[in-house]
Amino acid sequence: MAVQRFHVGPRLSEIAVHNGTVYLAGQIAEDTKQDITGQTREVLGHVDRLLAQAGSDKSLILSTQIYLSDMANFAAMNDVWDEWVPNGNTPPRATVQAKLANPECLVEVVVFAAQRS
Repeated sequence: MAVQRFHVGPRLSEIAVHNGTVYLAGQIAEDTKQDITGQTREVLGHVDRLLAQAGSDKSLILSTQIYLSDMANFAAMNDVWDEWVPNGNTPPRATVQAKLANPECLVEVVVFAAQRS
């Protein structure tokens, strides 16, 4: 099966789709002046938009990895996550503290999802 890529750049693609599975690159906030709540909302908005472009949505997420620059932001990030994630469709998830490439980024989210049938 072929791999379909979206928003292909010199270093990465924002989306790859293979065999009905959608793989998103790590999503970060563009407005890094926001606090963790604002950055998390923006990042999850990117996830929504990219999944829609690939024929998927947040109810079809198979797995999520969340990277926080500081675990002190865990509770505030979870508040936004809990509002966003659909009840009954919460995916397996890992959350870790990591030194992110851009020190102004507070959160990065990686998502794998199924395409709609």
